[in-house]
Amino acid sequence: MRHRIFNEGSDDDLVFIMGWGNRWTHENVSWLIGRLADAGFRIHAFELPTNIDDFKADWLEPIVEYVVDLDGYQLLAHSAGALVGQALDGAENHVYLSPWWAYSEDHPEFVLELVERIPTDFPFVPFGGMGTEDLGSLATDHQIATTPEWVSPAFVRETRHAQQELLTIDHDAVVFCSLRDPVISLRPIGERVPAEHVVLYSGGHELFSSRVRERYVDTLITALQDGAKAIEDRPTVPV
Repeated sequence: MRHRIFNEGSDDDLVFIMGWGNRWTHENVSWLIGRLADAGFRIHAFELPTNIDDFKADWLEPIVEYVVDLDGYQLLAHSAGALVGQALDGAENHVYLSPWWAYSEDHPEFVLELVERIPTDFPFVPFGGMGTEDLGSLATDHQIATTPEWVSPAFVRETRHAQQELLTIDHDAVVFCSLRDPVISLRPIGERVPAEHVVLYSGGHELFSSRVRERYVDTLITALQDGAKAIEDRPTVPV
């Protein structure tokens, strides 16, 4: 797992766990990191390996071991990063962007069950192929071209098991998501997060790749600084 610290001169630690396939060299990820740095955060950014055969060893434990040395931090986690983030301890405020707490309805349960039984960690299962309609209208050609298109049966097995073992989401966690998101299922969000703690936006899977991102970035930063109380009075419909 790769990690990098941005804005090292700050004392306000923020752990940013990116989604599957995200890189800090992607223009839109870099835009978000820049806005977080401008807000005064020291950003500890993690790139998740795109193929795993053990969720805990490959995704969770390296970050658990890292954050234990931080003297308090804020947590920002996107998509698959939110599957890791919900299992971490020590964060003061939790903000999840399009949390991948369940596969979307485009992946039938019986198909996933069949795939995960195949005993291999070779990535031959088609999973990518996402474009601007899926990710967001600002997704770049470079971003799309460098997003992996295949996963392994072991990846499916391990991520599904982690989704089935979700912990209780922190009571003041904030979630940003889109009702048009084709990548995730919204059901676990509705089951685990109060509606007043959910900020809906109009766009695809990635808020930072959405054309409306400027409308929401200040709210995102305020939620990282102040928790759910920062957004409880906002409407729960897209603006």
